[in-house]
Amino acid sequence: MGLPFLGRKTKRRDQIIAIDLGGRTTKAIQLQRRGERFSLENYAVMDAPIFEKTMPTELLAEHLRVITRALGNGRAKPVTLAIGVSDCLFRQLEVPLMPLEDMRTMLKFNSKNYLQQDLPDHVFDCHFVLSKSIGKPSEGKASAGQLKQKIMIGGARKQTIDELQVAIKAAGLISDQVVPGVVGPANAFEMAEPEIFTKEVVALVDIGFKNSTITILDCGEIKLNRVVGIGGDRLTAGLAETLNITYVEAENIKMGMPTEVQPNLEMLLNPLGRELRASIDFFENQQDKTVTQVFVSGGSARNDIILQILQAELMATCKGWNPTSFLQLALPPEKMGEIEQVAPQLSVAVGAAASGF
Repeated sequence: MGLPFLGRKTKRRDQIIAIDLGGRTTKAIQLQRRGERFSLENYAVMDAPIFEKTMPTELLAEHLRVITRALGNGRAKPVTLAIGVSDCLFRQLEVPLMPLEDMRTMLKFNSKNYLQQDLPDHVFDCHFVLSKSIGKPSEGKASAGQLKQKIMIGGARKQTIDELQVAIKAAGLISDQVVPGVVGPANAFEMAEPEIFTKEVVALVDIGFKNSTITILDCGEIKLNRVVGIGGDRLTAGLAETLNITYVEAENIKMGMPTEVQPNLEMLLNPLGRELRASIDFFENQQDKTVTQVFVSGGSARNDIILQILQAELMATCKGWNPTSFLQLALPPEKMGEIEQVAPQLSVAVGAAASGF
């Protein structure tokens, strides 16, 4: 399900670094192909040097150097970079069958017709999706020209992509792919929970720093994808204001002693829960199907109280999941004991890496 809109279009890699440029925290992993399986060689989680605005190219290059050194990477390696919803767009459309190169050209010169937005100076990539409901001619129209295909579209400003490439090169890395981070959890979930992915109707919720995303999968097909402008930052800032404490103290209480502030968390989480529930209701009404489970990732997924509050609001079983569960672990000894705790934060990075192999 990979969707690079910067890709080298070469053979699949045997080793890759994937970096998730999150809103506040950067997550990076290094994977190695071992026969038919993959091993997690190392990971790193590091605060971004600034997070209220876009990093200058020089600062981003230094940040990439620091985080790849933390992986123990001593020489240039291909890197897949996942970027957030503020830097890229992701859409799904039904379009007439045509070569991908023609589709990219059409989007470049006529984005308003397809995406309902004028997007000058953007670059796009597309990925055809096999669908049970698309691809048959309309009733009474059997000509090949009437065939439709479901397509995923990723796009970003050309300037953004150019600056990322410059930063990657300056960091001593090889730019392999840039991907929309929003597809990361679905990619990782396909690898980590293949039975559920292919046979059930589930929702994936990734709680980020500024935004959260919900992706509804119907037997492996993305049926709905939505961004909600509420993330972990809103929870922490709300606790800090309500309790009259610092932001750092509020973050520590949120993750370390959630039962102490459960009523406050409920009040702060209810708006997110309502927005997520509205997305699920829309899907269920449109498709006449029921979402059986909700799988939550992101740093907040480590908090059982947050999962319980969301479960009550969504009226569906909510649980965390481990995006690294399908990987062999070849980690440094000091990180072996931490991976289970860190894993919920790595869903985007793991999913981005999966599209690079």
